[in-house]
Amino acid sequence: MRRVVFNQKGGVGKSSITCNLAAISAARGKRTLVVDLDPQGNSTQYLLDKPASELKDTVADLLEQTVAFTVFNRRPDEFVHATPFDNLFVMPSSPDLDFLERKLEAKHKIYKLREALHKLGETFDAIYVDTAPALNFYTRSALIAAERCLIPFDCDDFSRQALYNILNEIRDLQEDHNRDLVVEGIVANQFQPRASLPRKLIGELIDEGLPVLPVRLSSSVKMKESHQCREPLVHMAPKHALTKQFENLFGVLHGEKVELEPLAD
Repeated sequence: MRRVVFNQKGGVGKSSITCNLAAISAARGKRTLVVDLDPQGNSTQYLLDKPASELKDTVADLLEQTVAFTVFNRRPDEFVHATPFDNLFVMPSSPDLDFLERKLEAKHKIYKLREALHKLGETFDAIYVDTAPALNFYTRSALIAAERCLIPFDCDDFSRQALYNILNEIRDLQEDHNRDLVVEGIVANQFQPRASLPRKLIGELIDEGLPVLPVRLSSSVKMKESHQCREPLVHMAPKHALTKQFENLFGVLHGEKVELEPLAD
């Protein structure tokens, strides 16, 4: 399964959701890969404990060879790094993605990521793609390459307006490039169940028929601690309430029966 996590708005938890779902997948015995397409490299640093600028053999190196004049290109799996966690791997980001983007666009290489992920699908059971907060060349490439798309939503009115734009963009891309892409759902992140505005916004989105997933991810300092420790929640705090919410979200995405938390009145 190739899943992309995307929102054009920054600060909505894309990297946290990507890495924690991937970590749960790996903890359940699935060989799991995170592809970090965000030049900021948050997923890379979270899982490898190194800034992307210090790493070699990155996703930028993989894509750059598609526009280089070389006879023998290296295999996609040669750009994959093992993490300290069993079954969990990363194809790291690089600041060079910013400089490479125009060259890739000019050479019409938007389908090269899809080719690479199809090949990696022979080795990995699950692939999660983290994206930058922009509908740029790399994000479009990821949406073309993916089978599923998750959209984090942080429960404010600005995010709501951005959400409509995102869904329209995805519909256009589905029609033109990837009819197999499914919007798997909208994930309410940093949710405060006792606050009226988040509950009101989520209720209105559901009433509009939008695919809001039934699991809400709470706002918690534990996530910041997880970032600081460079350890996904399933390893750092396996019994924490937020960890359970991530496990429930994973279960919903995979058709499992889960016991959902009741929302506050």
